[in-house]
Amino acid sequence: MLTAVGDYIAIHFDARAKPEHFEQIKTELGDNPNVVFARKRIKCGWGEWSLVQATLYAVEAAVDAFPRATHFYMLSGDCAPIKSASYAHEFLDSSDVDYIESFDYFESDWIKTGMKEERLIYRHFFNERTQPKRFYASYNLQTKLGLTREIPRDVQVQIGSQWWCLRRRTIEWIIDFTRKRRDVMRFFRTTWIPDETFFQTLVRHLVPEKEISTRTLTFLMFTDYGMPVTFYNDHYDLLLGQDYLFTRKISPEALELKRRLGTLYANDNATFQISDEGRSLFKFLSARGRDGRRFASRFWETESSLGRERELMIVVCKKWHVAKRLMERIRQVTNLPAIEYLFNEESTALPDLGGIQGTLAKRTRHRRALMRMLFDYYETDRLIVCMDPGSIDLLQDFCGDRATTKLLEVQCDFTDEYLIGHAMRVGLAGEQTPEDTLERLLPTIRGDMTYESDSIRDADFENHLILRESDERDQHADLLVRFLDISREKAQEITQQDHLFAD
Repeated sequence: MLTAVGDYIAIHFDARAKPEHFEQIKTELGDNPNVVFARKRIKCGWGEWSLVQATLYAVEAAVDAFPRATHFYMLSGDCAPIKSASYAHEFLDSSDVDYIESFDYFESDWIKTGMKEERLIYRHFFNERTQPKRFYASYNLQTKLGLTREIPRDVQVQIGSQWWCLRRRTIEWIIDFTRKRRDVMRFFRTTWIPDETFFQTLVRHLVPEKEISTRTLTFLMFTDYGMPVTFYNDHYDLLLGQDYLFTRKISPEALELKRRLGTLYANDNATFQISDEGRSLFKFLSARGRDGRRFASRFWETESSLGRERELMIVVCKKWHVAKRLMERIRQVTNLPAIEYLFNEESTALPDLGGIQGTLAKRTRHRRALMRMLFDYYETDRLIVCMDPGSIDLLQDFCGDRATTKLLEVQCDFTDEYLIGHAMRVGLAGEQTPEDTLERLLPTIRGDMTYESDSIRDADFENHLILRESDERDQHADLLVRFLDISREKAQEITQQDHLFAD
């Protein structure tokens, strides 16, 4: 794919592979002037220094063999381009920067679980995956004896994806650095998973910050189990819409996908509509988990009751603007404290409650404590809040409280235009998402909204009222009388709003 349009490629072929396989690829590519092989092959292992060393061998071979190369792009055998060569070249020439993820090793949350500081301050001589007993025996012995080491004083360790694209000048600086700074090389040789730290750290050490774009140009996704997502023949349109130049992992069996991407790379006239919804779309579809739709409800901390004498009224509506209009009218007519989507929208206006209201995560984790504090703050025993129908765990929690809890579910009509707008607002689609992609997505989104409403009904909440957009205003008023425990005159005053359901 790459050399057909004039690009160069330097290959390090893992020494663990069968000799006949290496001979085959070397024979097939031996006459190609745009291909060079690393001067030395080594056996590579996940998480080992060998991955970095193999990359350095390939980079050194490329620098020597291809003096006209301007950018060096790290790829694996599972990668493939998802743009044309002309698009990629123009993209790289448009900005004089290096593309590499590099975040502060200790301050960032790039590492979610497992070892962090221990990757650096202890020496790792064995592979955790292939030699787990030796790996942990060595680690435990060092911790017991306190055999820690210092990080080189003038190096601030960074971390990020190993799929980078660096300018020639940067690559030459790195090669020169590896030859001069033997102390840094000795340090990284015995760190754990150095392919996530070595180049990331050196680029930050050598290149001005304004010349670094902290992103990867390779589109990749991971499942909730930490495994890379594999792409197949039917992912062609999705991949082309992402704001990246390459992707991984392409399935070895996706021969048609590889053929189409190879043809695309050589097509100078290809145009691209960047929608960039891949990750959010994957998260949306894959999160519909264990019962065939979504992950099971998580446990939450048990807190004391809101208060047996208190009354919590919850307006549940998928169209947030409709619920907000209704809440504003309720506030004006009844003077009851009414708070909009406090568990769904970070920017919801809340009083200062000592920090518990600061983030959505805190509000949700301490939901009952937050609600008790709101009752106290407003000096009331009656409070109205809005929630999204997808927050079924919150609804179950509050409806199970000793306090009186009422639900008013506002069911709106959903046109295709509204659903497309909703998909764009939540990142499932973009302005450039093809129509056929939207057509396939709409039934899933509509079904998801129906499922949320069915889940509320299936929960069989005691005080559950449904206000439908299609009902007459008199019916709306009757429901508000029961929900708010107000006079019919006030309920009718609330429902006089002409554009309550307008989008």
